[in-house]
Amino acid sequence: MIKRYFYIFTLFLLLPVLAGCSTNPATGQQQFTALMSPQQENQVGAQEHAKVLAQYGLYEDKKLQGYVENVGQSVVRNTERPEVRYKFFVLDSPIVNAFALPGGYIYVTRGLLALANNEAEMASVLGHEAGHITGRHSAERYSRGVVTGLGAAILSAAIGNDIASQALGVGTNLYLSSYSRGQENEADSLGIRYLTRSGYDPNGMAGFLSNMRAEKDLQARIAGKRQNDISYFSTHPPTTERVNKTTAEASSIAVSGAQKREEYLRMLDGMVYGDSADQGFSRGNVFYHPKIGFKFSTPPGFRIINNPRQVVATSDHGVMMLFDFGKNGGRHDPKTYLRDIWLGELGSGVQINALEAINVNGMRAATGYVDGSIGGKNMQIRMIAIEFNDTQMARFQIGLPSGLNSQQMNDIKSASYSFARLSASEKASLRPYRLKVITAKAGDSVSSLSSRMAQNNLKELRFRVLNGLHNGKNVVAGQKYKIVVE
Repeated sequence: MIKRYFYIFTLFLLLPVLAGCSTNPATGQQQFTALMSPQQENQVGAQEHAKVLAQYGLYEDKKLQGYVENVGQSVVRNTERPEVRYKFFVLDSPIVNAFALPGGYIYVTRGLLALANNEAEMASVLGHEAGHITGRHSAERYSRGVVTGLGAAILSAAIGNDIASQALGVGTNLYLSSYSRGQENEADSLGIRYLTRSGYDPNGMAGFLSNMRAEKDLQARIAGKRQNDISYFSTHPPTTERVNKTTAEASSIAVSGAQKREEYLRMLDGMVYGDSADQGFSRGNVFYHPKIGFKFSTPPGFRIINNPRQVVATSDHGVMMLFDFGKNGGRHDPKTYLRDIWLGELGSGVQINALEAINVNGMRAATGYVDGSIGGKNMQIRMIAIEFNDTQMARFQIGLPSGLNSQQMNDIKSASYSFARLSASEKASLRPYRLKVITAKAGDSVSSLSSRMAQNNLKELRFRVLNGLHNGKNVVAGQKYKIVVE
């Protein structure tokens, strides 16, 4: 009975909070944002902005940064929240991505800029992200998430166990993991509204979403995955659905607008494409990092994924290589570092086997292995620590499943011993990929222009995706196109 009264009493206390709905000026809809005020949105945005810059860094091209800022300001000039001070940033990342923080912070990556083919497409992305801000989607998501979590705690107390809390916690985490379908659709509609008000072609959004769908299929093919793999927990609407929806909305608008293709491509000419020298990049089966000054190779057939804090290489036969750097503040020798420092990071009770000192291209090193698992599969995990300088250890972790043949084992061993410092001439000769804008001439075709792409596989498909040439479209003489060059 006490629990019952506690439950009723707590719900009574919650009623004023649950009633804290307001009308959004952009959508005209009632929404629950009571637990994050506009002032708090500004504070959250400012705090998280510093973290975003620390993780990704700005792309060092003031002219391009200024261009995106100017386009962004034209898009948000007529939004329904004039009190928001919008700010736009180009992040130094090859990933196709854009996102917004509360308080008016909007980010696009250079990977996204490379995929767009005119100013209207880029502006549609900025408009979509502005739609999340004017729609106050972060405040709504946060407020509902807090109340859902609080409700779970109350229900748990009322029924006397934590099963309800765990069950509702999964729902809360899922809800907070990304925008809901309704919020994504709402941001699309608001983005088209702002796009049109700014004088751009309202079809820009559908055009960019089509590019994004083609890019997703291309990356799936490069990675050897099935194109129809869909995450069960995905909360975004399927890209095809969004393309159809935004196309229908654009067609209902009785005004045309500018695309500004030439101006846009001119700004992209020379932009870094893919990983930069500051991030390191792969060529074939070799990973280079000109700024830090090292390289290593992977066995044939491995796929290299360059993340901000580590490099991962995977194979079809289940081997996974993970490379990163570890701090060696105590200036330990590699053997001591591996046993006493690095092993401690993996948790108590982990035992190192066959620990021995080795030499890797003139650098002191140590290796051993632990028994562990990756993705639920039992593996032997080979650990290698290489003394790169007085305070840093270059580190490899290699997950080795059972059943590998002798050739595969030899290839993996060779890769682990391939780590080396770059010479001054190597550093000077290594260059990241860049975009080059060219003009098609009479007689040119997708085949002839794509042959100039720097990548060594799927050249024609990459060229089509990069230039939005979907459904068998061909190049047009006199028009400009992007290619990737070294």
